[in-house]
Amino acid sequence: MRLRNLDLNLLLVFDAVLRERSVVRAADSLAISQPAVSHALNRLRHALKDQLFIRTPAGMSPTPRAEQLALPVRKALNELQLAVEGDTFDPSTADRRFTIAVNNYAAVVAVGPIVAAVRAQAPAVRLSLVPSGTLNLTDRLDRGELDLALSGRAIDGERFASQQLIEDRFVAVLRSGHPALRRRLTASSLAELRHLGISSSGENLEFVDAFLKARKSARFVAADVPYLSAGAVLVQSNLVAILGRKLAMEFRRAYPIEMRELPFEAPVLHSVMSWHRRFDDVPAHRWLRSTIIGTATTL
Repeated sequence: MRLRNLDLNLLLVFDAVLRERSVVRAADSLAISQPAVSHALNRLRHALKDQLFIRTPAGMSPTPRAEQLALPVRKALNELQLAVEGDTFDPSTADRRFTIAVNNYAAVVAVGPIVAAVRAQAPAVRLSLVPSGTLNLTDRLDRGELDLALSGRAIDGERFASQQLIEDRFVAVLRSGHPALRRRLTASSLAELRHLGISSSGENLEFVDAFLKARKSARFVAADVPYLSAGAVLVQSNLVAILGRKLAMEFRRAYPIEMRELPFEAPVLHSVMSWHRRFDDVPAHRWLRSTIIGTATTL
């Protein structure tokens, strides 16, 4: 078909359904009705002579033809968005969406303040914060499906830029009233305690095992749970968890827990913001990055 015969607004709907895998969520992201999205999708199907999306239990699954269109359509829409924005960006009047992948640490420690800061400056801007655990961040940033990624380290590759946001230290976390709180935490007492592992953290705690192994000791991990369950498990047990201090302070808002310094020098825990360099000088992205950096300095 010829491009002049295609309503280019239909590509916005295509991109939204591809991103959201849902007609309902696509309609919400575009601020239009669900029937309008369905109608647009049907028009595009007719124009391209392909189903484009098949409804499955997991959502709207793209056909091979849709997957073939995905990258060029998204790239074209991104370039058009940048061209329309021009050289200025006014957050107070801006009406757009940013998609940011966050790991579990950032989700607990940084997301609340970031959303508050963005809302204060840009009430019509929408943040879509998605968990990064199962995502290929490099691929998503390359495709323009992500504006930013908040993770434990910088994304590899010269085409990506990064900025450290938070520097944290590991501490031992136990419930208030835990018998181990009566004395200073030592290598032997740390080995005697039963440990709670955090299955969704992505953080490498081999440094704890190495420290204890050098002293002919080892830790016993009694259970592995996701972050969402850690506070509840700690307050109902005599287990100890090794967590970042700032994260533990957030948990302490909801649970009666205490922190103790580790009996050795632990590695520094980092939270890093990464983005594709093609957005380096884009005013909207510069504003978002600056807002996040400013927020991180207060944490």
